[in-house]
Amino acid sequence: MNFCFMNVKVILSTLFIVLVLTACSNNTPQEQEKIKLIFETDMGNDVDDALALDMIYKYMEADKVDLLAIMSNKNSRYSVEFTDIMATWYGHAGIPVGIVQNGVDSENDAVNYARSVCEMTVDGKPAFERTLSHYESLPEASVLYRKILAGQPDRSVTIVSVGFSTNIAKLLDTPADAYSLLSGKDLVAAKVRQLVVMAGSFGEKPLKEYNIVKDISAAQKVFAEWPAPIAASPFEVGIKINYPAASIENDFDWEMLHPMVEAYKAYLPMPYDRPTWDLTAVLYAAEPDSVFMSQSPSGTIVVDSAGYTTFTADENGKHSYFVITDEQSEKIKNYFVRLISQKPLKYTKK
Repeated sequence: MNFCFMNVKVILSTLFIVLVLTACSNNTPQEQEKIKLIFETDMGNDVDDALALDMIYKYMEADKVDLLAIMSNKNSRYSVEFTDIMATWYGHAGIPVGIVQNGVDSENDAVNYARSVCEMTVDGKPAFERTLSHYESLPEASVLYRKILAGQPDRSVTIVSVGFSTNIAKLLDTPADAYSLLSGKDLVAAKVRQLVVMAGSFGEKPLKEYNIVKDISAAQKVFAEWPAPIAASPFEVGIKINYPAASIENDFDWEMLHPMVEAYKAYLPMPYDRPTWDLTAVLYAAEPDSVFMSQSPSGTIVVDSAGYTTFTADENGKHSYFVITDEQSEKIKNYFVRLISQKPLKYTKK
């Protein structure tokens, strides 16, 4: 009798402990789900694309981002070759890369830092390793979009577009194929959580922003027809946050040759501070619950025939844009410096 009674007490005590532990585990914060990200870039025009890609690799290594693909909307071999150099150097080769076909001409719009880094040599040999070859044979971006999106859970993918809208506009017009029976627009509606773009301007003084005016018809199509929410980081946000030359000069002495640093040095005569337009789009996409930036009410963004963007508030609208204060600007700048100057994971494993 006593033996059975003692067994019952042990069993009840054990059950009580299990229930307590289960309750405690249910009350602990769940691990943050990784952001499924596709990066759409005009790498090679402005050096902020290179800094933005650095950020993405740091977010990957912090288990915040799952980078599904990189799409180049700059019609240039050097754009994808530099992207390949970055992926190889950071230790993240193997991520699919898509290229634009019949893209707009931007090869001579700025100093092509991508070409400069691609052509760098040390003792007569390429300064940086590559993983890919035959860059012109990489898949066309809209086709790769369909392949990637078709394999993802519904409304799970964030697209960050920090260049021209050429590729994502083409995606909307794609027909059903071997990857999905859905049209491009329906595939986006089914799989894309949000599109974050560095595009437009909504300040008091009208401004034709570069990413918009380079392919106005594509931008018009995307803002008029994109079926998922769009969050825009406009010109006036990135220009208030300047990445300091002092960081480039002093924070990377742990590596003799760093492709992002060499790109920065090649873009303009040093020392110079550079606006962080593209970085702000990545920041919002990778940390959507943060309070780094404020956001407009919901509404609709329209692109006119000249390339100007206008916003009309509408509680049923799918568009919004970011705004920042001077205090937020300083906080974001300091955050960018801390994040970008960190050593990549491959160094911490040595």
